[in-house]
Amino acid sequence: MSTHIGAEPGQIAPVVLLPGDPLRARWIAETFLEDAECYSEVRGMYGYTGTWGGRRVSVQGSGMGQPSMAIYVNELLDEYGVSTIVRVGSCGALSERLAVRDLVLASGACTDSSMNRIRFDGLDYAPVADFGLLRGAYDAAQRLSGEAAVHVGLVFSSDSFYSPRPELTARMVDYGVLAVEMEASALYTLCAGKGARALAVCTVSDHVVTGEETTAQERQETFETMVEVALSAAFAD
Repeated sequence: MSTHIGAEPGQIAPVVLLPGDPLRARWIAETFLEDAECYSEVRGMYGYTGTWGGRRVSVQGSGMGQPSMAIYVNELLDEYGVSTIVRVGSCGALSERLAVRDLVLASGACTDSSMNRIRFDGLDYAPVADFGLLRGAYDAAQRLSGEAAVHVGLVFSSDSFYSPRPELTARMVDYGVLAVEMEASALYTLCAGKGARALAVCTVSDHVVTGEETTAQERQETFETMVEVALSAAFAD
């Protein structure tokens, strides 16, 4: 039983969807999983296990930001033998090519976090997605996304939601960065180090350039396509 999740052995499936918002975790479990049972409410960070298409899958809230998410990812990998983690969250569009509610499949993640520089003694490690998951997600998104566009490319995992240096984030757009979020870089690094598969599938919830945004309720209880894409990718043969 881990410190922050507190589930018993066997209660968590090898495949986990990882939203930051615990209420989104509950919504995903209630909306997409059959026979979902709550295995954790520690610190209000809900975790559920059920089935999707007859296959066991868990969904675990992780909080906002890389430090919080890293706690849950470490425990999922080390204490519960999880082999596949797919982040399902929101992101802010940085490029005019993106629109609100588009899907972003993060092939790699830039960051301003010091977590990897500490881990690698100052070297710049390049965290990337598992290619099998990325390919499965792209194929699923082509079938499921409807009017929403699907973008594959770099995201920026920021340690600051309210950045004191927005001009630095804007500079990344010139180098192909599509959107900003707060977790993918650490997720990819931790899973790579443990031999697990990882992918971040994000829905554009707001646009840094145009100012368009979704409501908090929409971010919590919609974005169905993102979840369907993530589940399809996780179980792609």
